[in-house]
Amino acid sequence: MGSGRWGWIVPDGLWELARPLLPPARVRPQGGGVANIDDEAVFAAIIYVLVSGCAWRALPRCFGASKSTVHRRFVIWSRAGVWGRLHQRVLRLLDERELVDLSRAVLDSAHVRAKKGELAGPSPVDRAGPGAKVHVLSDANGLPLRVGVSAANTRDSLALKPMLSHFHMGHESHATGSKPVRLHADKAYDVPHLRRWLWSKHIGVRVARKGIDSSERLGRRRWVIERPMSWLIGYRQLNHRYERKPGN
Repeated sequence: MGSGRWGWIVPDGLWELARPLLPPARVRPQGGGVANIDDEAVFAAIIYVLVSGCAWRALPRCFGASKSTVHRRFVIWSRAGVWGRLHQRVLRLLDERELVDLSRAVLDSAHVRAKKGELAGPSPVDRAGPGAKVHVLSDANGLPLRVGVSAANTRDSLALKPMLSHFHMGHESHATGSKPVRLHADKAYDVPHLRRWLWSKHIGVRVARKGIDSSERLGRRRWVIERPMSWLIGYRQLNHRYERKPGN
């Protein structure tokens, strides 16, 4: 962080990456009004809610902003696509340092409980209670490349194309080394037309075959996906999806 004031909650350097991505504050044409709360403090408050899982109304006073101000700006930034662009910026930075390994990618999903809202369906693993699925595509080292959300009753195989389509690390989708060489996934993704689709994209298929491959054979390469899953679910605001809008 530039000032170091919020270094106890915001990872070092994250604010410098996020600041240029934030939309400009609205200016009252008639002038006057109350001065806007500092974006840096609001950003830190959002990170605090994400990590701790506390309700917006329980936000500590140390951030100097009300829960309404923080949540309103969170919604504005979400609609502006700030979080997705921040993720891409971090990935490009890591790629420039040769820390992204696309020799293979791994795809998997995890169930989370959810309040009623968009993309919240009956969970097959939670007595049909409302839930959602978090889909994660990682590189060979477990670095999250793309994250998606769907209803809990959505088949895993339906997420493969959206998670792989138009994925690239560089500015051009056809750039050399910009897409995974191989994809590893479990038997939930063993669908013939998906295999043909991956081959058409020149992506090697390492998907476990139902009734043929044992869980131990391909599982040696897929275990790395458990780490980003654990990272994401470790953020308590994501462990139980309280936000009713999937974009949030």
